[in-house]
Amino acid sequence: MINRYLKQTPVEPAVGLGQYRHLIFDGTFLHRPQSLAALMDAKTHTLIAGRYGVPENSEDKILKYLEGLKKAGLKPFSFTVDGNPKVMKVMRILWPEVLIQRCLVHIQRQGLSWCRVSPKTSYARHLRRIFLQVTKIKAPAERDEFLRSVKEWEAKYGSQIASKQERGYVFSDIKRARSMLLRALPDMFHYLDNPLIPISTNGLEGYFSRLKAHYRQHRGVRKEKRKNYFQWYFYFVPK
Repeated sequence: MINRYLKQTPVEPAVGLGQYRHLIFDGTFLHRPQSLAALMDAKTHTLIAGRYGVPENSEDKILKYLEGLKKAGLKPFSFTVDGNPKVMKVMRILWPEVLIQRCLVHIQRQGLSWCRVSPKTSYARHLRRIFLQVTKIKAPAERDEFLRSVKEWEAKYGSQIASKQERGYVFSDIKRARSMLLRALPDMFHYLDNPLIPISTNGLEGYFSRLKAHYRQHRGVRKEKRKNYFQWYFYFVPK
């Protein structure tokens, strides 16, 4: 029965994409370079569009994928994304007015990783404390306090870090953490103005985890059948 399905063209769900306004977008690798990209409705955590063979780091393929959804009627108010610059660029090209919410969990996780668990310098310790606050901001006053702390840290250490010529990997990671945080700030707090905007991509990441577990149970699907396998999976298992 499985082979019969894998030989057939998967059925596209008959949904009106225009009804979905707040979306979560993410991609994942199965085994490099094979990848998936998907959109999930933030309200119901239902998958509304998934595609096999669309890597997040391919601007052309992301454009083709999202352009097809736009032609099918997708009119998003917001996307919550992990921060991939190519993905955000394409979204803003296709929907210039869309709000893009950066996943706060990704920002915090990556920032803490770059700062290390027990940083040795004062600027890294202070920056680590800032990242620890990222997912705790629930009100505009807390946002304002967070922005104030970032501004104070940047005024005290920013120019020093930017101009320092040290090339060690620990210091390089601090520079990456600083750069990521400053770039993310404009898109970190849209959820405070609209509670329908999710603060993370966790819903879609959980879906990917379940999908991979089911996929591995098959002990391998032939390459020519994988596209149909995943399209059928998206159709039968939207949650």
